[in-house]
Amino acid sequence: APPECPFCGETAGRELEEHVRARHGHLLGAPGTGNGEQLYECPMCSLTCTNIQILEEHVDLHLEEHSFSEGGNIRDLELAQQLQTEEDERQRSEEEKREREEFKKLQRQYGLDNSGGFKQQFLKNMEREVDRGRMQPFEYHKRKADMMESLASGIDDGKTKTSGVIEALCKYYQNENRDVRRVWLSAGVDHFHSSLGDRGWGCGYRNFQMLLSSLLQNSLYKDCLRDTTLIPSIPKIQSMIEDAWREGFDPHGASHFNNRLHGSKAWIGACEIYSLLTSLRIKCQIIDFHKPTGPMGTHPRLFEWVLHYYSTDNEGGAKVVCTSKPPIYLQHQGHSRTVIGIEEKKNKSLCLLLFDPGCSSQEMQKLVKQNSDGTGLKLLRKFVGSLKEKQYQIVAVDGVLSLGEKDARCRASQVLTSEKIP
Repeated sequence: APPECPFCGETAGRELEEHVRARHGHLLGAPGTGNGEQLYECPMCSLTCTNIQILEEHVDLHLEEHSFSEGGNIRDLELAQQLQTEEDERQRSEEEKREREEFKKLQRQYGLDNSGGFKQQFLKNMEREVDRGRMQPFEYHKRKADMMESLASGIDDGKTKTSGVIEALCKYYQNENRDVRRVWLSAGVDHFHSSLGDRGWGCGYRNFQMLLSSLLQNSLYKDCLRDTTLIPSIPKIQSMIEDAWREGFDPHGASHFNNRLHGSKAWIGACEIYSLLTSLRIKCQIIDFHKPTGPMGTHPRLFEWVLHYYSTDNEGGAKVVCTSKPPIYLQHQGHSRTVIGIEEKKNKSLCLLLFDPGCSSQEMQKLVKQNSDGTGLKLLRKFVGSLKEKQYQIVAVDGVLSLGEKDARCRASQVLTSEKIP
């Protein structure tokens, strides 16, 4: 606050010294002590001075101190404001840095960091194997040549494929008499697992290969797939999805990938699988199980939906039902798998049978052996308590689209592509 006069209390501002001298100079002197000595008392601190000049100097010191204090307060305020501004700038800079680092982390996680795609990862991982002594140079050059040929043709080299699992399961369940009441299996489907080129990000593409392997064996889809008679490689699948985007499918999803998949390690999910299948005139739907429907975060409605999918039109009394239904694409955050059947136990509980792209050919071959005792089934079985992700999506195939229906679905995909199960 502005300084006040110690004599009259008026606000004197920066002219306090002039105010005191002009208005109250006569008060600076005081009566003597009685022994003839004139004394002067400071009006600000009551200090007694014996000389008027000393008193004036003393009062000047008070006034200078007050003025310095006032200026110091102003400087302190300016300094505090400056420090606060610098702190705000520092925090804003750190927040922007964290956001950039998090964005780059997400780009790396989902393969959108321009670090190369299938080819680059395949070569890099093979070089690492050679450096560690786990691969001979001649094998490196042979596998590199095979990989380059596969990329040039757009056809998968089949080195990660396992066939005959469904047939082996049919035989196994015919003789299994312990706890399985009934089992429904999809039409024949090959298992594909991740390779050196797509390890860590290729599950969506591998599951599409599994689904396509089943559709290629079904005459119903022969016309739709006349241009796709062999299983495409992952880079080819990426190009096929880009073709679907160019037709107009799922523009929102396309923009997420900047309309480009080829040459990247980008993860794909249910929407990309839907767009690709629909562009091939294959009728399918996305079902979104967007929240748990059972205790402890479980999804019994998902299991019931799969049972209905396989058992519809297959209600006969046989214990083992080998249906003509294609397998189902199953997606959750961070991974996807392929549903190839479902068990109904004698206690009425349900168990999904899944192909996982993370499972190696060596493990899958155990299921193909004629003398299988069922121990390998633990690789496939998933009970209700085993699937506890917050959300699941499935892509289920159910027939063929006409050209008009395909165009209608293309337009619809620009607005909505999934149905939510409440």
